[in-house]
Amino acid sequence: MRSVYLDNNATTRVDYEVVQAMLPFFTDQFGNPSSKHAFGSSVSAAVRKARRQVHALIGARCDYEIAFTSGGTESDNAAMLSALEVMSDRTEVVISSVEHPAVLTLCTHLERTRGVKVHKIPVDHHGRLNLDAYRAALTTRVAIVSIMWANNETGTIFPVVELAELAKGVGALFHTDATQAVGKIPVNLKSTAIDMLSLSGHKLHGPKGIGALYVKRGVRFHSLIKGGRQERGRRAGTENTPGIIGLGKAAELARKFMEDVNTRVKLLRDRLEHGILQRVPNAFVIGNSLERLPNTTNIAFENVEGDGLVHFLDRYGIACSSGSACASGLLEPSHVLKAMKIPHAAANGATRFSFSRENRDEDVDRVLEVISETVQKLRDVGRYGSWLGDIQAYMP
Repeated sequence: MRSVYLDNNATTRVDYEVVQAMLPFFTDQFGNPSSKHAFGSSVSAAVRKARRQVHALIGARCDYEIAFTSGGTESDNAAMLSALEVMSDRTEVVISSVEHPAVLTLCTHLERTRGVKVHKIPVDHHGRLNLDAYRAALTTRVAIVSIMWANNETGTIFPVVELAELAKGVGALFHTDATQAVGKIPVNLKSTAIDMLSLSGHKLHGPKGIGALYVKRGVRFHSLIKGGRQERGRRAGTENTPGIIGLGKAAELARKFMEDVNTRVKLLRDRLEHGILQRVPNAFVIGNSLERLPNTTNIAFENVEGDGLVHFLDRYGIACSSGSACASGLLEPSHVLKAMKIPHAAANGATRFSFSRENRDEDVDRVLEVISETVQKLRDVGRYGSWLGDIQAYMP
């Protein structure tokens, strides 16, 4: 049975070329990049190259604006906590209601422990930010705005360049979680007012456990992790050299394949989307169809449990993800779908299919081959709460 992986917004397979680039730094080139001898200097040069590769992918002004981290979550936390430190006379932050938990959970913690006021800007049923509410929240009390570049569940792209300009008007710093956007759509930071940006290696065919935080030249930064002077004092600790090299190579490849993602991969996404809507009644696309990542579609199947559909498709060798999660024994839509006010019967059946440059036409063919029958079987079960036990008899 052919395996079909369509959960690339969760993580991507590490590219073979990335693995090959990393391998020497586990063995022959094992030196500490901070060491002054030859073992260290050769590794230090490789780290500098990786920094340039990441800097080129996101269109930064210079390579030292890139600080390597453990991933998107650390980068998000570092950016927001730094802003509150360096702008200590400001005690408010602005985020969207559909941010990643890396931002939302931190903001909840800051509200409870530090009395920070958090403005959560609502979105409409397409996932688009309410710009009037955003403008109203911007005051001289705001230390930082953090709005994601693209939503991980729906692929909806936010107008972060415009939003950053508005934040600059009140003297607030602007950060964007771009873990889903970088490598999929063009990013050119040097022409924007964006102060900080987070990215993660495993979202663009790089290794897990490595990411980066862009900090614009001239922006004051207060380090999250204390210790040595690595990363120009912005992130203490001996560098994850193999991971950094892997991220650099992944960034280089992402630039190379950017056009492919925005043409061929987008067409694959569209063909799957159209094919499902033609075959399955009472299904519709969630999100902004005009401003959306080229690899992502989130489809609501009314009166279907999303987790049931994911389990069912997994039995056919198809990997995708659900927009619902189990809470207290009941399936509940994600915070993103709730914020968009997607009707409960549809939100519970929301299923995300996310492509990468490794997907091919036959992947779409395989999903279309089984999706109609699969959804119908789940609808035939028709009873909420006990769906998992009931569908076992239908499992292939």
